[in-house]
Parts: sequence; C-alpha cells; structure tokens
Amino acid sequence: MSRLAIAAFWLLHWLPLSVLSRIGQAFGLLLYVFVVPRRKVALTNLRLCFPELSEAERRALARRHFAVTGRSMLERGLAWWASPERLRKLVRIEGLERLNALKAAGRPVILLTPHFVGLDMAGTRLSMEGDFVSVYARQKNKVFDRWLHHGRSRFNDQLLLSRSDGVRSTVKAMKAGRPLYYLPDLDYGRRESIFVPFFGVPAATITGLPRLARLAGAAVVPSIARVLPGGAGYVLELGEPWADYPSDDVEADTLRMNRWLEGVVRTMPEQYYWVHRRFKTRPKGEPRFY
Repeated sequence: MSRLAIAAFWLLHWLPLSVLSRIGQAFGLLLYVFVVPRRKVALTNLRLCFPELSEAERRALARRHFAVTGRSMLERGLAWWASPERLRKLVRIEGLERLNALKAAGRPVILLTPHFVGLDMAGTRLSMEGDFVSVYARQKNKVFDRWLHHGRSRFNDQLLLSRSDGVRSTVKAMKAGRPLYYLPDLDYGRRESIFVPFFGVPAATITGLPRLARLAGAAVVPSIARVLPGGAGYVLELGEPWADYPSDDVEADTLRMNRWLEGVVRTMPEQYYWVHRRFKTRPKGEPRFY
C-alpha cells in the first residue's frame, strides 16, 4: 500500500499545480470526513485556542485546515521529484538576503520554523540555497521514511540529525556555518519542557530555542512557510533577526516564542498543524483534553 501511495504521488507531481491543488483539497476534505480521531484533535485544539469562535465557525476552519493539509500532502511529490527549475518557480523566498548577510558575517543562524503545512516544501526549496542542519524524526513506515529523507536531502549537503544526537552536534554544525532549520513548537513531553501559555492555555514547550541561541551565539530568524491560493505556489518568508534574544530569562524567552507564533497563526489559522495533540502533556493534576 505504501508503494502504491508513493507511485500515486509520482504520477500526480506531473500535473499543473492549479490542478494538483484542487485534487489535494478534495483529498483533505475526505480525510476530514473519514479520519475521525484527527478531526477530533483538530476541533479540540481550535476550541481551546479560539473560544471566541462559534462551533460552526470552528468546524468550518477545521475543514479549511484539512483541505490545505491534504493539498500539502499530495504536493509533497513536487519536493521529491520536481526539477530545480520548477521548484524555484513554485516556491518564492523572501528575505534570503538577510540570511546570506548573517552567514557572510560568520554568524550562526537559527531559522525558527513553526509547523505550518507548507514547511516541507519550503525546506526543500531552501536547501537549494546551501547546506543546512535540521532535526529529523525517523518515521515508522520505512517507505515513507525513505522518501521524506530524500526530499529533505536531495540538494547540496544537508545534515539531518536525530534528537538523540544531542545539543552538541547541533551547535557544532551551526558554528561550522550551517543554519539550523528548527521546529520547536510541538509537544515533546515533559523532558526539557516548561509550561508557558499558547493561546492562553498552558502548553509544554521545549526551551531549545533560547538555549541553542545562547550556546551557539546564534541569531534567531523567523521562517514562515505559507501556502498560496490555487496554483500560486508557496512563499517562504525570512524575517528580521530577533533583537535582544536570548535574554537571561529562559521562561520569558520561551513565552516570547509562543506569543510570536500566536500572532503568525492568526494570519493564516487554517495552515497551522492542528492535527497534532499540542496540549497532550498537562500540568500535574489537570485533566487531559484528548
């Protein structure tokens, strides 16, 4: 079954993006109907984060989320097989000069990349611009693991580390000139996490961003992947480096990250990764949400 899915991805990647995007949206809506556990997770997250919306509004937002998620899933074949020329046309990078200036100055860089659904396509496109380091979570399905790894490493000399490789390897890579494509906004459990609010709800959040920035002397550059409507493709926005970061207060620095992320999510709420159980880990004594 996995190989049939990969074959379907390969066939679909030849289609114009305007056609492929519509197929992907329809696929996502089917997922909304039939993948009930993930639909429930998404609706729970939206209820917690957007209590001001009505139930009907949250369900409509969830449907839009599944539609754009389905699109990003089927368009992943573009990251795996599309030519460099096509990828450059499909994914526009804004602010690349900021990253290049930091690299030219010899400054280590952390690209703070939240879990928006376009991040894999953006990451593949960015890898065409040089050598990066990222943390790769091995997938249980070996077929999909192979192709996901391929998509992230097909251009230049990418370094994919596992979480078990530790902080030292990551800092060493950054100091050697590899920007870190860093995704620290999921629930990774209690280890190395503290509870800080995310949309007003205490959320277990790893403190890796301020710790890595301090250890490597790295600049933190916001990196936001947006899926554009229809056949318009994607855009990766590299923002201005954060000023006065990190501070001497790890909790305040971690809260700053979450508050910044809230602001970005509100600009495209349907594109955030709501099917993840973001509030799975609870403070002691609090009931579970899922």
